[in-house]
Amino acid sequence: MTAPLRLWLAFTAFLVVMLLVDLFVLHREAHEISLREATVLSGIWIALALIFAGGMFLFAGTTEGTQFLTGYVIEKSLSIDNVFVFALILGTFAVPKADQARVLLWGIVGALVLRAVFIFIGGELLERYDWIVYLFAAILIVTGIRLATGKHEEIHPERNPAVRAMRRLVPMTSGYHAERLWVRRASLAPDAVPQRRAVLGVWVGTPMLVVFAAIMTTDVVFALDSIPAIFAITSSTFIVFTANAFALMGLRALYFMLAGAMERFVYLNIGLAFTLIFVGGKFIYSDLVGKLPAVISLAVITGAVGLSIAASLWKTRATGDETSRSGQGSSV
Repeated sequence: MTAPLRLWLAFTAFLVVMLLVDLFVLHREAHEISLREATVLSGIWIALALIFAGGMFLFAGTTEGTQFLTGYVIEKSLSIDNVFVFALILGTFAVPKADQARVLLWGIVGALVLRAVFIFIGGELLERYDWIVYLFAAILIVTGIRLATGKHEEIHPERNPAVRAMRRLVPMTSGYHAERLWVRRASLAPDAVPQRRAVLGVWVGTPMLVVFAAIMTTDVVFALDSIPAIFAITSSTFIVFTANAFALMGLRALYFMLAGAMERFVYLNIGLAFTLIFVGGKFIYSDLVGKLPAVISLAVITGAVGLSIAASLWKTRATGDETSRSGQGSSV
């Protein structure tokens, strides 16, 4: 499916409108996101994705609609790993809870822009070089094996090259200024890093700018897994991008829903590992034998991830009961 330009423009406009609604309506004032609010927002983004899928089925066809749904399930499942990373980044930089929503939003938008670049590059490579499918397959299978054996690469936000470079090159305040990424300094700031004489009215960064860079660039690591995975389902860059967009834009709400319960997903790595190995194998199968029906991919991936989540929640049900009782006790 080669999407016409008007579809790209329409979808981009939709994302911009949703961003403006978030900034100036839903989260105009900084506040801590409650579990109820996060659940509602997550439900809205899932509903929007399903409505979009319905449109794909209606106007593009069953194959394209199934490909979008499969890609969305892959991206949504793999994005659960991002929740842990976001918690690590926000904890490492001690971001106040009331200010976390805004920096997560900007970080996710920046990550989506970077992913768009990777998607177009990946699509171009697959179209020009047949052997790229084997490279993508190898990346997915190796990553799946490492994830299953607990050898997945650890994330260290403070070692992020972009974070280090920003700290060296950008004058930085020592403390947060609410949600702001930049503040205006009228004179030499005693808390500026590096120390340098500031011109009247110069803009300097805050630690929130570093958090933004960490969130945006750390997502690149996950994009190296997820983007090849969805290209195993479809060669349409439009489907790949829209599936990524819906998964990423709903990721902030997912973070506030799951950040405190990530320890319960004890078998999720097995489900995600199986998914990555399966789609890696699908790359090879499709090139050597023929395309696997999209509905089979959707059933296998949904089943693997769903089963791993269900098994995890059953395994840790005692932990869930204790958390529930604790929450009831604290509300009295």
